[in-house]
Parts: sequence; structure tokens; C-alpha cells
Amino acid sequence: MWQARNIAEHAYCPRLFYFMQVEGVQLPSTDTELGLAVHRRVDKPSADPAAATGEDDPCDEARPLVVRALTLSSEPLQLVAKLDLAEISGHVAVPVEYRKGRPRHIHTTSPGAELEEPDEARLTAPTPWPTDRVQVGLQVLLLEEAGYTVRRAVLYYAAEKRRIEIEADDLLRSEARNCLADAKRTAAGGTRPPPLANDARCARCSLQPVCLPDELNYLRAEAEEQSAPAPTPRRLWPPRAEGEHIVVQKYGSRVGVRGECLRVVDSEGALLKDVALAGVESVYLLGNVQISSQAVTTLAERGVPVAWLSPAGRLRALTDPLDSVSAAVRRAQVLQLEVAGVRLAMARALISAKITNQRTILMRNLKANADTGVDRAVAEMLHHAGALETARDLDMVRGHEGQAAALYFSHLPSAFKDAGLAAEFAGNGRDRRPPPDPINSCLSFAYAMLTHECVAALRMARLEPSLGGFHSSKTGRPAMALDLMEPFRPLISDSIALSAFNRGELAGGHFMRTAAGCVLTEAGRRAFFSAYDRRMNAEVTHPVFGYRLTYRRMIGLHARLLAAWFLGDVPELAFLTTR
Repeated sequence: MWQARNIAEHAYCPRLFYFMQVEGVQLPSTDTELGLAVHRRVDKPSADPAAATGEDDPCDEARPLVVRALTLSSEPLQLVAKLDLAEISGHVAVPVEYRKGRPRHIHTTSPGAELEEPDEARLTAPTPWPTDRVQVGLQVLLLEEAGYTVRRAVLYYAAEKRRIEIEADDLLRSEARNCLADAKRTAAGGTRPPPLANDARCARCSLQPVCLPDELNYLRAEAEEQSAPAPTPRRLWPPRAEGEHIVVQKYGSRVGVRGECLRVVDSEGALLKDVALAGVESVYLLGNVQISSQAVTTLAERGVPVAWLSPAGRLRALTDPLDSVSAAVRRAQVLQLEVAGVRLAMARALISAKITNQRTILMRNLKANADTGVDRAVAEMLHHAGALETARDLDMVRGHEGQAAALYFSHLPSAFKDAGLAAEFAGNGRDRRPPPDPINSCLSFAYAMLTHECVAALRMARLEPSLGGFHSSKTGRPAMALDLMEPFRPLISDSIALSAFNRGELAGGHFMRTAAGCVLTEAGRRAFFSAYDRRMNAEVTHPVFGYRLTYRRMIGLHARLLAAWFLGDVPELAFLTTR
């Protein structure tokens, strides 16, 4: 069945319709939440005639029967709709649709009129938006098929408290039928329609973070070398500030919900944190921490991922809300990753960005160092990054990656100010199974947290984290997340370790050495998460689009661009590099 609400969106934007109807993508925004508030009363189905009319005498024939949340469907049209409200008098029905915003106003001036002020204008009488006309037109069709006579429809715009009547004529029915036919053809095409070009409608669209209209149009124009330069992408997302990312690590803590808040208490029941659910974006549970089934259900309904991690930060499990699944995106991912050339192009882009960022970290942190081998190392790393363009297979890519990593980690210890820890790290090299020293331990913990960030970003982009292109897919291994995190390893994880140790936030006393390796203590994890949160919320400028995003949002942007690349919306794949 086709949803009438989604069909009406086709009149607004065919790409928006495709996301909502075909891929099932729904994202909340300020506008959608305000719309839900306006619809709160009419979304409650009428229980009986008395409840519907609100009158003591339901048999009063002078008043129409008012039915809320009336659901109608049609097999011939393959259409289903939930009417906000229907006023029924015998066999005559009037559909009433509630809208949170304002009707359409057109600014006009009389020909030859002289305006006293430059901005003086005359407004035409308010008229319904095309999308609203289609929606009530579809409702008219459904009511008539149910046996009712429909002579008019009503649109109520809450922002102006204005009720606009529309004649249910042949024109309205024709608009509805044509839009339904167009929507079916769009869905049958099997590919996402192209995004709108520099259109004002995109700024208020709730699915703009998934659609990325300006970014995709810009990348296409650059690839095609169009004569007219593409408009610089607008920073349309994220539409709000960073939300809360809750990390619970205290032994015996419990997570639950009360009302509209997420509550964390310790083993004695004392309140540790109380935060509004509306602001929560992710939840991490480290070690022996409990969470109630009600909290898991509530967070899943809101699309908030919950990650269960070991005390060392290794990802054990992750909730998977159903709204993070798109058959179209995952089908494209599977089909594309079967092509060797696609995997190679993806690996080249990933590792080139990774080596470039590793080189940047060395140049930033070893400028004042007397180590004469650094200049040669960064020059060789530049050679390996450039040589990836001619790599013929994944093994050659891995070879260049390995040689660049050896150069990088041979000089990275010199960037740490604590000579003792740096010497121990230099002696061990990069070792993670298990980490033998504090710096290795911090890096492993940071990589584990970055893996979870990438898993969450991929699920938001509707990609399958276990199907990788550069990293091979194995049981329990988030291969695509490991792919996505490669360019961000030096920019996020390595930078966290450098800043935390060099600022004195982490020291040898924050680690415990055991037979199972060197691990962070509880105090050490608190200090680590302070540095981790600071880095994830730091803003960085995108080298192509020119706007600034936090590192967490930047990971999400690249996950969505990766999904667009699999679908053919982006001609070339590139990842974040900094100077």
C-alpha cells in the first residue's frame, strides 16, 4: 500500500518521496516535532460518536459527526491514508487536514504602483501549498471510494489559526491522481531521483542530512568540470548542536528511564546523572553496568544506539534499531563490494587520506624536534600516498600502508613529552595484543571507541558495518567500520593520546599493569573520556565543502557520502585530510 502522506511529498520533492516511501527513512527535526504537537489531539482515534462530537447527545443530527484519526484504504488505488479529522453528515463527508505551518502567501505589487517604502508589498489571499492540495485530494478519492459524497475539503493551518476550504472538483482529483501515478513511476525506477539544485526547500527538510543535496551537486559538478562553477555547499546540517553521548563505566551502575529522562544511578541507588531523552544521541556501557529493558526499548524507539563494551573498550554488542535499515542502500553496498575495481578505488581513497593525515600529525608535533630523520620520513610517506594511485590490487595498497605505518610509528614516540613513557613506547612499537605500555593501551582504547563511532555512523547511513571493502569481512568483525575509521585514526585517536599525555591528563599512574596487558584504571578512563569528548566535539573545516563540523559529525558525513558513492550519487570517493 502507498502512504498518502508520502505520495503528497512527491509534489514537494521526488527524492524526499523516494527516501520516505521506498527506503523507509524517517528523521525527526524541529518541524516534525512541532507537527506532532499540532496533531496530538487529532491523532487519538475517536472511541464512539459521543466522544467524537464532544456533545452529550450523539444523535443531534444538526451537527456533523466528527471522527478523528480515520484510516481508509483502497485496493484499486493501492493507497492508504489516516485522515486527521472527518466531518460526516449522513453520506456527505468533509476531510480536514491539520498543518502546523502557514498557508502559501504570494507577494505582489500593483502594476505601476509607487511604494512608499522599498519593502512594501501586498499579499495575495492565502492559498494551500501544492503538497497539501495533493494530500487532501487523495483523501477525497478514498472517501468517495468508501461511498461518501465529498464536495469540499478543509486545510487548517495552525500557525495562523486559519481554516481554508478547497472545492473537491475534477482539478483537485486530477492533481491527486497524477501525483500518485508520478510517484509510482519514480519508485519503479529503482534509483534515487537527483537532488534539488540550490533550492530553498532543502534548508527545512528533515532528511537533508541523508540527502546531502548541495554536497552531491557540488561533487558532480567538480567531476564533470562544468563551465559554470557549482555553488558552494551550504552548511545545512546538523540542524542542532551536539547532543549528549552518555558513557557509564562505574561498577554496578544502573541505567533506566523515568518520564522523559534517562537516569543513571550507582549500586546504592544514588543519582549519578539525569538527562533529557530528547538530547541523547548515544549510550556507552563499559564493564559491569546494567540497563533496564524499558530503557533499551525507549532508546531503540528513538533510534539511539546502545553499545556494550568491555572495560578495555572492546565492542561486545550494539542495539540495531529497525529504522537504521535500508534494503536499497545495503543491496547497493553488497553489489558494489563484489566488484574488485570498486574495492580497490575505495582502498586507495581510504589509505591515501590515512597516510596524508599521519604525515600531518608528524609535521605538527615534531617541528621543534632535532630528529633529523623526520624530514626523510614525511617525504617517504608522501611518496607512498602518491603511489597508491597506481596500485594494481589490494595487496599493493596494504604494502604502501604498512611501510608508511612503520615510518609513522618509528617517529611518533618523539612527539610525547614524557621521556620514560616515550622510550617504552618506542621500544615496544605499536603493539595491541595485549598493549604492553600506557601509550599503546591508550591508543588501543581510543581505536576501540572510534570503531563504535564509525559503526553508529554507518548504521545511520543505512550501511552494513560487517561488509567491508579494504578490510576482509569475518564473523563478528565490523569490517566497514574499520574501513571508515582509517583516515580518522591519526586525526582523532592518535591526537587524543598525544594531547592527553602531553597535557598531563594521563600519566603512568592512570594505568594498571597485569599479566593480560596494560589497562586504564577507572580514574584513567575518566581522564581519557574527558580528552575523548573534547576531541570529538572539536570542529574541523571540510577541505572541499568549506564548512566546519565536529569530528563526530564529520564521521557521519563521510559515512553518508560512502553510501551515496555505492548508489552512484557521487562520482568519486574522497576522505577528510587536514593541513
